[in-house]
Amino acid sequence: MARYTGPACKLCRREGTKLFLKGDRCLSDKCAISRRNTAPGQHGAQNKKMKEYGMQLREKQKAKRIYGVPEKQFRTYFEKAERIEGQTGENLLTLLECRLDNAVYKMGMAENRHDARQLVLHGHFTLNGKKVTIPSIIVKPGDVIAVKESSRSSAKIKGLIESLESKTAPKWMDLDKTNVTAKIVAKPARDDVEFPFEEHLIVELYSK
Repeated sequence: MARYTGPACKLCRREGTKLFLKGDRCLSDKCAISRRNTAPGQHGAQNKKMKEYGMQLREKQKAKRIYGVPEKQFRTYFEKAERIEGQTGENLLTLLECRLDNAVYKMGMAENRHDARQLVLHGHFTLNGKKVTIPSIIVKPGDVIAVKESSRSSAKIKGLIESLESKTAPKWMDLDKTNVTAKIVAKPARDDVEFPFEEHLIVELYSK
C-alpha cells in the first residue's frame, strides 16, 4: 500500500483527535481539530456508534499515522513485538519510538516526524559516524545520532540547530546541543510515549 500523501489535517479529523502531524500548527488556532472536529466527507458530522472492531481499527490507524508507518511494515513490527519478552503492546510502541526518524524528531531536529523522515532520507544525519538514509532503522542504547558536518551549513539545518536551545529531549536520550548529537542511553519506556495509546486494542485486532 502506497504512503499517504494527502492533507495531514484530514487524518486528524478522521481519527477525531490531534495526531500532531504538523508540528507547531497543531498547537495553534489553525489546527483542523480546533476549527472543525468532524470526520471528513459528506456524512462526517453524523454521530455513529463505534463497534469493537471499529475501536480496534481506529487505534491501529492512529499509531500508523502518528509514526508514518505503512500497513505491511506496521504488521512486521507487531510480529517482532510478539517475539520479544514482555507485553506485546508495549513492545510495539517501544519499537516505533526507536525508529531513527522518530529519534531525530525527539532530539528536536525536526518540527514533526514527516520532516524528520525527509531529513534522514536526504542523508543529513549519521548513526555511529556513518551516513544513514533509512528512517526505519531501529536505534538501540549506545547509538549516537549526529547531524552530518556538510549539512550544517544549510539554512534549514542551521535554523533547526538554533531552535535546539528551547527543546527538551526525552530521558532515554542524552542530547548534546553544542555538538548537535544525541546518544541513546536506554530503551524508551511506556511512560515515554507521549500519545495516550490504548495499545491493547491493537493487540486484540491482530490477534483475531
